[in-house]
Order: sequence, then C-alpha cells, then structure tokens
Amino acid sequence: MSESPPLPDTPVTPPARPAPVLPPRSDGATKAVPPVVPPAGGTGTTWGGLRPLLLRLHFYAGVVIGPFLLVAAVTGLAYTATPQIESIVYEHELKVTPRGAAQPLSEQVAAAERAVPDGTLLSVTKGAGPTDSTRVTFDKDGLAEGYTLTAFVDPYDREVLGTLETFGQWLPARAWLDDLHRNLHLGEFGRNYSELAASWLWVEVLGGLALWAGTPRNRQRLRRLVVPGGGAKGRRRTMSWHGAVGLWASIGLLGLSATGLTWSGHAGTSIGQVQDALGGSTPAVSTALPAAGGGRESADGGGREGADGSGREGADGSGREGADGTKDVGIDAAVASAHDAGLRGVLVVTPPADAGTAYVVKENTRSWPVRQDSVAVAPATGEVTQTQRFDDFPVLAKLTSWGINAHMGLLFGLVNQIVLALLAIGLIAMILWGYRMWWLRRPTRSEGLALGRAPARGAWRRIPGRVLAPAVVLAAVVGYYLPLFGLPLLVFLVVDVTVGVVRRRRAGVAA
Repeated sequence: MSESPPLPDTPVTPPARPAPVLPPRSDGATKAVPPVVPPAGGTGTTWGGLRPLLLRLHFYAGVVIGPFLLVAAVTGLAYTATPQIESIVYEHELKVTPRGAAQPLSEQVAAAERAVPDGTLLSVTKGAGPTDSTRVTFDKDGLAEGYTLTAFVDPYDREVLGTLETFGQWLPARAWLDDLHRNLHLGEFGRNYSELAASWLWVEVLGGLALWAGTPRNRQRLRRLVVPGGGAKGRRRTMSWHGAVGLWASIGLLGLSATGLTWSGHAGTSIGQVQDALGGSTPAVSTALPAAGGGRESADGGGREGADGSGREGADGSGREGADGTKDVGIDAAVASAHDAGLRGVLVVTPPADAGTAYVVKENTRSWPVRQDSVAVAPATGEVTQTQRFDDFPVLAKLTSWGINAHMGLLFGLVNQIVLALLAIGLIAMILWGYRMWWLRRPTRSEGLALGRAPARGAWRRIPGRVLAPAVVLAAVVGYYLPLFGLPLLVFLVVDVTVGVVRRRRAGVAA
C-alpha cells in the first residue's frame, strides 16, 4: 500500500455548494439560492462541538431556571431599598436628639431590662453617633427561630423608645424582605429556591459569555454586541439587548451568585468546609478567661491596670458584683477598655455567659473600610485578654466578609445599593428578553399554541473525547458540592435522552 501524501499545513476550505435552482415561476423567471458557506469553526473543531451544547444548556437552563432567577431578582430589587425604609419607618426608635452627656451604658441596659423583665440579655449595641439610640437585645420565649426582642433606649434620659422583634441586626421591615428574598417565607424548604437560582446564575452568565466570545464578528458586529443594535428588528434586536446587557452585568452577577452560595443551605455547608480546610474560616476572640496568675497580654502587649493600679473601676468609681458574687467591672468599663484598644464606631457588647467567660466587644462597621476588630475583656479586672484585628483575618475570610456585605448593599453605602438595583433590573430584563426570543422562535404556521424550537439535540457527540471527558468530571465534582446545580443538570440530561430515544423510535416506526 502506498504511503498517503502529507496533509498541507494550511486548512483547505471545502468548495461552496452550487446554487440550487428553483422550478420556473409562472413568469418564466428563476430565482437562485445563495451558496451555503460553512460556518466559522465548523463541526470539526472543539468549539464547533462545544457551541451547540452550550447553546442548548443555556436555552434549557434559561427556560426552566428563569422563573427562580426572576423571583430572586424582583425580591432582591425590593431589598436594596431597606436602609431607606428602615430610616423612615423606625425613625422614632432609631434616632434621638442630643442633649447633654449620655447616661452610663449600664443604666441604659437597666432601663431596658425593666421594660423586658422576662428577657435574657444577649447583647448591647452602642450607636456610633450622638443621634443614635442604644439597642439592647434579649432572647425571649415565644419568638420565631432566629428572632430576638430589641429595646431601643434614649442614651440621654434612659427612656425606652420602643421594642421590636429583630433578626440579627435587621429590624422587622428588612427582616421580612430578607426572608422573602431568601426563602419566600417558606422556612428551610423555601431556601431551596434561592439556592437553585444562585447555583445556576453563574452557569447562565458564563455560558452566555462563552457564546458571545465564540461568535464570529467584525468591528461592526463587535460594536453591536457591546452596545445594543439600533437598526436591528425583531428577534435580532432582542438578542442584541440580551447579549449587551448580559456582558456589562456579568461581573456583578457572578459576584452575587458566589456570595449567595456562601450562606445557602446545602452549597453553603460545602463551601464552609472547603474554606475551613484552606484555613480561611473567620476567626473570633476566645471568651475563656486565662488561669489565675497567667494573664493574657492586652492590645498594647502588656497587662492593663485600672485607675487603682489593680483592676479597672466601674462607671461609678467602684466595681460591682455579679449575680454569683464575683467582681464585675461592668459594661461601661468593658467598652472603655475596648476604646483604649482602638475600637471605634458601632460597638456590639456581649456580656459574659457565666463566671468563667469574658465580655466580648466587637466593631460592627460593615461599610468601607470594614472595621470588625474585637476584644475580650475580663469582667473582674477590665483587662483586655485577647484582641482580634480584621487586618489579621485570612484572605478568604476577608473576601467572604467583603462579598457578603456587598451582596447586602452595605459595603459602599448608597452606591452599593444603586449598583445592586441596576443588576437586579438588568437580570429581570435579560430573563424577559430570553423568553421573548423563545417566543419569537415559535412556528407561525402551526395550528394551536406552539413553543419556540430548542437548539439541536446530540451536540455532545461532536465534542472530542479529550474535551468531553474532563468536562463530565468537572460537572460531576461541581454538582457534588453544589447539589442544586448537579441534581437539576442530571434531570435535564435524563429527560433529554429519554425524549430523544422516544422520538427516534417513533420516527423508525413511521418509516
């Protein structure tokens, strides 16, 4: 057998098919059909096999997951306005008129305890400014899981301005909208909806970017992909808007997807385990008190003495005793020690749980720059036993904090809220444009209601094995850690294969 000649280095473009000629028209003229030119990156290339598969996945995920993404976007859009809603609805509880010196924090707490006699004190939040009220938070029987009761105290006259049921630091309006966005007020079961949306949002965004990047284009075509085309009409115009807005919003949407997954039910657990394994968990100060004689170093590197050379004095010039007879310098002294350690802004104070634990004072400034330093303070002496600086957090812990604060609109204040609102509006528009494109693909000559046709089935057969095998493994690994991505993907594949088999059998019977 003779040896085959070597293939040329330059690919040979197959000749164009001759133009078919239609039967003569009634006037004797004929109409030529333009030659069929093979598409760029034909089926023989890796992209030629991947693009139809991505297109089919992008289509089906958009159709099926679209409603979940739409609900998440609408509820998220409503959530972006919560700071303004809170400031208007709860102005009486949140704001006070400065008049003289503020009363000791311990007396403000005592007033709150009288207003909530059956509550267990959890924390005290000292406002950052002179017009902020003091929040005293209690655990109380009869509240929904995760909720607490917060009393708002005027720091100048110790008047209790009111009590509200709160979820963490969220007041009722924000807590209600937060629940709506997270779980549609359906509890743990409802959290699956938001996790499903977050698990597929990044898939839709990356798939759309890949389809955009792999589209052959000249300079004019590129401009239309970045800026919506004004001259296009119908489905082409809708696609232009869908692609251009998706391109501009892609970074923000990927960030929302990633941060949303961090506190989701199933994926959040997996992400937390991976983060812990990589040493990126969020650190916290220890509330355990050091053994007698083995004092821990304070923030300035040495043990801290009070005004009398031993322990810190209480607000009234003397220490007080705890319920079990042990000495307790009091909450004012604990805050003063935190101030001396450099903590500023909004301070959240957690009292000792028992005689063997310390006060914890933590900054809660979540806007930029983030200030979340914390200290542990020995109740008997007012000594800072441990300090934890945000600057010393692992990089992953910092990224998680920044990402979550940005997701909630806290990191950059009003600018952050506006960006989130624009992303939500953009996502809503892209989903509606996607459904409109599907509608415009429908057969117009069929009888009855007909839906737009899906991209061709069987594209995976044209993908080279060296690409398909790693892709399957990657999808399996991601599906394991993100179960609400993996399970729907498996369902898509099973249904798609089943429908294909049924249709082939029907075609064989008809033949």
